[in-house]
Amino acid sequence: MQNINKIKVVPTPYRGSENTANMVREQLKQKYNAKVANDYDPYFSCRTYRNWRKIGYIVKKGEKALKSIVVLEEKDEVGRVLKTYPKVINLFHLNQVERLNS
Repeated sequence: MQNINKIKVVPTPYRGSENTANMVREQLKQKYNAKVANDYDPYFSCRTYRNWRKIGYIVKKGEKALKSIVVLEEKDEVGRVLKTYPKVINLFHLNQVERLNS
């Protein structure tokens, strides 16, 4: 397992939804165990493929993504929210990645 303290340099774009955090936590419990699920920190433990690459990590071959949901907003030119809609995103836990050799 990666040392989470090394990864805590750049936080994820997570916005604080307890429902989505619990959804990912449950998937981690099923995939790994309760300890990994309890240690899950949504601000640092899981990221999208692109976000891991941005900070110098690569998803290990054969790893399957964890599913989460984000709510996107469509706004007008003034900034008023016209509509919101859910989008499924694929996340990878720090157990599923490894540091790129630079």
